[in-house]
Amino acid sequence: MISILIVDDQKHIRDGLQAMLSQFPLGLEQIFTAGNGLEALQLLREHSIGLVITDIRMPDMDGLTLMEQCKEERIRADFLIISGYSDFAYAQKAIGLGAKGYLLKPVKREDLQKSVEHVLQEVSTRQALSRNMRQVSRRARETDRKELYMFMQGAVYDDSWIAETEEQSSELWRQYRLCLLREELWINQPGAVSAHGMESIAYGVYGKRGCLPLQHRPHLILAVDAGVEPGALAAALKGGGIDAVAVMTGPRQGLKELPDSYSALMELYRHSYLFPDKRCLTPAHIEGLEQHWQLPYEEIYALFQLVGTKNSGQIADGISGLFHKSVLQRYHIRYTQQLCRAMVEMLDEYERVIRPYLGEEALDIDCLRNLFDYPGIRDYIGALQQQLLRLNQFYYEFKCSYRNTQDLNEAIRYIHENYHKPLDLAMVSNHVSLNYAYFSNLFKKNVGKGFAEYLRDVRLDKARRLLADTELKIVEVADMVGYESYKSFTRTFRDVMGMQPTEYRQQIRRKQGKEEEAFRDTAL
Repeated sequence: MISILIVDDQKHIRDGLQAMLSQFPLGLEQIFTAGNGLEALQLLREHSIGLVITDIRMPDMDGLTLMEQCKEERIRADFLIISGYSDFAYAQKAIGLGAKGYLLKPVKREDLQKSVEHVLQEVSTRQALSRNMRQVSRRARETDRKELYMFMQGAVYDDSWIAETEEQSSELWRQYRLCLLREELWINQPGAVSAHGMESIAYGVYGKRGCLPLQHRPHLILAVDAGVEPGALAAALKGGGIDAVAVMTGPRQGLKELPDSYSALMELYRHSYLFPDKRCLTPAHIEGLEQHWQLPYEEIYALFQLVGTKNSGQIADGISGLFHKSVLQRYHIRYTQQLCRAMVEMLDEYERVIRPYLGEEALDIDCLRNLFDYPGIRDYIGALQQQLLRLNQFYYEFKCSYRNTQDLNEAIRYIHENYHKPLDLAMVSNHVSLNYAYFSNLFKKNVGKGFAEYLRDVRLDKARRLLADTELKIVEVADMVGYESYKSFTRTFRDVMGMQPTEYRQQIRRKQGKEEEAFRDTAL
């Protein structure tokens, strides 16, 4: 449906044409009228009008001048000219200006309908072609973006494809940065801003030629003009009411550097968890991070010694101390990942002790295994604190339920503190001043396994952690977890785990490597 404008200085002609058009089965949207070219021009500026039927000779502004002015102002409309025999030369000039035809006065009903239908059919065909061209163009752009995305992730393309693709946005690829935008959300936060909203703001900062989207999910990744100051986008996002972190690589040159740029971008993205207060993270922020460290095992053990007490405040303070930003921001992100893994392993270990007594209650430890499943480090720490406090409550209730077996709890604590020393049932029963046989039965009844099996499992749990997180020799691990000989340790480890300690270490290292690779894939 289109609107039509009738322009003629004689009212009876305007009214007659309007009446005829209203009776035609054309499905017109609206019919406007004007007494001269000036009035018509104003209407064309204010409304979307597809067809103008205008007289040639009119006061103030004639039909030819109206057509010329519309052409100059780039007002898109088709024209039909009304003229008399004596105005045929003017009609020819109108055809030269793009008029779709002319009607002789007096205008006949059949001629008007035929001419208008012809123009409407041409408009319909032109619109269909335009839609098809837009669809073809959109599909071509989508194909180009998909190939760029695959190339960015490491797919191999020949030099001719690189040169051709680079030429399509030569100004951008001459000097660019890769930018990842991560919206800051709380878990289950409703009404999240889409990647397209952030993309629109980015276009406002860099312009159409200075901004090229390469990925929309799970995070928006753009190639942007390196000549624009990095903080400009973060400021624009904030001004637009979007709470997002911008992660940007240093300036790069040429499309060939795109895969390396992407690797550097994802490294920066992981480090953005260490700097939740920075709205724009660049390579300069992580240049001084330490690459070597020792996890604070003593502090971790001390924290878990509080489990089962009324010291929930101290537990919360302990987590805050271990994950304080001044500590995390000293080291590479791998330190934080290893610290998270150590905490989860301790939670697993403690949860196994009381699992038989939990019934339908349980901890959700699996939710803590990947830091990057959370919107930010603060969310992860909050979830970790919640699970540790739940563990503390379970342990406390467990102890209260078995207040008459305090000696058993002391024995378990003693085992966990002294597993690395020569230890047997007699020594532990003496420590809690219980009869050997009575203690043995009490232990098995309440723990669900015999003393020797429990001590073995505690030692092997510690051994598995040392094998996974350190480079200690096997003989050193055996000594640290309380085995007097290397052979005794390896035999026990093989019987329980079905493999040698060296095989277990290799398996864990491969698994960790796959997890890191899987993270890089899923982060895209």
